[in-house]
Amino acid sequence: MKILLIMDPGIPVPPPLYGGHERLVHMFSEEYARLGHEVSLLAGPNSHISGKIYSFGKNDLKRGNWQKIKELIYTWFFLLKKAKDFGLIHNFGRLAYLLPILNNDTNKIMTYGRTIDSKNIKLIDRFKNKNLFFTAPSFDCISTNNQYGSWARVFNAIDFSKYTLQTKVDKVAPLIFLSRLDKVKGCHIAIEIAKRTNNKLVIAGNISEIYHEIEYFKKEIEPHIDGIQIKYVGAVNDIEKNHLLGQSKAMLFPINIKEAFGMVMAESMACGTPVIAFNKGSVPEVVIDGVNGYRCDTVEQMIEAVNKIDKINRIDVRKDSESRFSSKVIAGEYLNLFSSTRVQEY
Repeated sequence: MKILLIMDPGIPVPPPLYGGHERLVHMFSEEYARLGHEVSLLAGPNSHISGKIYSFGKNDLKRGNWQKIKELIYTWFFLLKKAKDFGLIHNFGRLAYLLPILNNDTNKIMTYGRTIDSKNIKLIDRFKNKNLFFTAPSFDCISTNNQYGSWARVFNAIDFSKYTLQTKVDKVAPLIFLSRLDKVKGCHIAIEIAKRTNNKLVIAGNISEIYHEIEYFKKEIEPHIDGIQIKYVGAVNDIEKNHLLGQSKAMLFPINIKEAFGMVMAESMACGTPVIAFNKGSVPEVVIDGVNGYRCDTVEQMIEAVNKIDKINRIDVRKDSESRFSSKVIAGEYLNLFSSTRVQEY
């Protein structure tokens, strides 16, 4: 089958540094190709995959509205001309890209990775459309707007070849907090838990450029960093991430918002490192209590979870994550959406 993936310009595919959706697009393009499909990609300049590239737009996250309008018009003309050439069009970009082909016979998937704008879905649902599936990485995310259209939960995926299972860690191994250092992510709570359980804590992630988040870092995180018990290593690349996750006894995920998926949880589990998380957003769907980590409602419960983390089998953590979050499994779920046996339909 001929498959077209679409991604907004702004960051190339794959991304040189940060870019969650761009990483997913590249991963699925390669996985679809490994499964024997002929894959093309419509994305920003300097993108590359094993298949054919159609470049458009401008790689600039701060590009203006006029530039985005030009990109939209380009995509419309491209799809009006080319849509019939593909058996599946998988869109990770703007929903508006699909407007000219909503009623086209081609199978179409619109994938969301964050909170969904119900106004856009409602508007699209008023148009004649067929062979269109909406997907999101958790039922919690879908619940923000599932009253219009056909929806399915399909988890996000990670590249397991980048993560090494560590079957054992030292008793004095640290805890780890891996995230952007915004207050809602809960780094200050991770610090509290590390101190109250007498554990070391490694903090990895970038500091926001927003003023109040900088103040949060200076007042609630930086004073605790001593380089001994509480260590801050900054933003990390994939190699560093694999090393830090693998040497940790558990990841702390004390998030105070509903996150659509939480890729770092899957990355931690790929190294065999269990996750201790607040029971919000996608956490009830990702963390299986007592199998790959613990779900908690309070700081006290997190402290209890840290003290019994050695009851979790790290080999089982990796096995479970690979069975649910590998690119091969998730690519298969996407391709099965239009078969007679739909997976995870909501």
